[in-house]
Parts: sequence; C-alpha cells; structure tokens
Amino acid sequence: MDAQSLVDRRGELWLALAPLWLEREPGERDYAEMITVIERHDLTVHELEWVFRLELAPVLARHQMSVVGEWRAFDDYKLMKQLVAHNLRLTGWRRKSWALFSGLTTMMTRHRWNELIARLMVERGETPP
Repeated sequence: MDAQSLVDRRGELWLALAPLWLEREPGERDYAEMITVIERHDLTVHELEWVFRLELAPVLARHQMSVVGEWRAFDDYKLMKQLVAHNLRLTGWRRKSWALFSGLTTMMTRHRWNELIARLMVERGETPP
C-alpha cells in the first residue's frame, strides 16, 4: 500500500483518535466527534482495537512520553507523516513486535480508549463490556 492510499483509508480516523494521547481528558464533544468518524469507517470493535494498538499507539506514545512532545494539540501534517511512515513499515516482524509490546504503548491511554469503546457500543445499541 502506498502513502496516499493509507491517508485516504485511515487519515481521518487517525486524526480523530489522536486526541486520546493529549494532556487533557477528552470531553463529551471530543468523544462524540470520535464516534462520528469511527462510524463513517464501519469498523468492528475488534478492528478498532488493532488500529489503536498497532497503527496509532507506537507513534503517539512517543509524543506522550517525550518531555518536549506535543501536549495541547498535534500538528496534523507532521503527525500524519509520522503515522504514514510507521504504517508503511508495519509488516512482518515489525507488526508482530508492536503487537507483543502494545500493552506498554497503550497503557497510558487505555482508560480513555475503554471509555470511547463503551460509548461507541452504546451508540451502536450493543452492551458495553
């Protein structure tokens, strides 16, 4: 897959979910916007979990742990370049390695992710875990 295809396929979703890694807790409006974008992409909760763990967390966790990282907002262009570069390399052993270590890269945002998924399931008329 080429860079433009990745941006076309996932860019909107990645940028919508990126605020989960910001300094502040997402508000009602933030969660509502994330759910709106998620629904446009028609992904299952299981598929979303892997987007969170493999496509987003390895890049965004670096921002979260960096002393000079972006805390209040992301530069969308710069972030998209980083996400595309990461995801173009996400094959074979790299994919397996990130899957193995995804608990570490998601632990600081897991509570936010769980809240988002619970809200999404309610929106879909499903029972949250």
